[in-house]
Amino acid sequence: MGRIFCIMGKSASGKDTVYREILKRQPELGTYVMYTTRPIREGEVRDVSYHFTDEKQIEAFSSQGKLIESRTYNTVYGPWTYATIDDGQIDLNKRDYLIPGTLESFGRLKEYFGEEQVVPIYIEVEDGERLIRAIRREMMEAKPKYAEVCRRFIADSADFSEDNIKQAGISKRYSNNNIAECTDSIIRDIVRG
Repeated sequence: MGRIFCIMGKSASGKDTVYREILKRQPELGTYVMYTTRPIREGEVRDVSYHFTDEKQIEAFSSQGKLIESRTYNTVYGPWTYATIDDGQIDLNKRDYLIPGTLESFGRLKEYFGEEQVVPIYIEVEDGERLIRAIRREMMEAKPKYAEVCRRFIADSADFSEDNIKQAGISKRYSNNNIAECTDSIIRDIVRG
């Protein structure tokens, strides 16, 4: 039976970069394209970065019993929902998967697929460094949304509190001060099982 490696961390911790690096070096890992109601960002590709959808479609999946988990963030631009849907993308009889997530989605994935099948990969970076990274990344957008960067930064302090990390059953952490070292460490643990 395959496993789902759920990669998570606060915003600007580098989880997306680490995710891409792991997939480059472990191409046999399956991936999952999440659903979201938020607007597409510059550089994102529809149905590759996310399945961009609306609340009506998320509700339809829910009524069909296909909603694994969803979470809605009340952003400065209105509510944005992210959802994991049982749409056939994940088949644990065929392979292991690497999926980005949050503590909440990690918990729901464990409930849905079983605790033994879902493995946490928690990435962390010192808060000051994270904020600098977030601002630099946002500066590259055509229309930077600094208020949203601040909202996410503050919300992450509560969402990823030490109590919540402990309650989720996460004991191992990967420091992302050096992308190569962080990626190497995670891959070693994935390969070991």
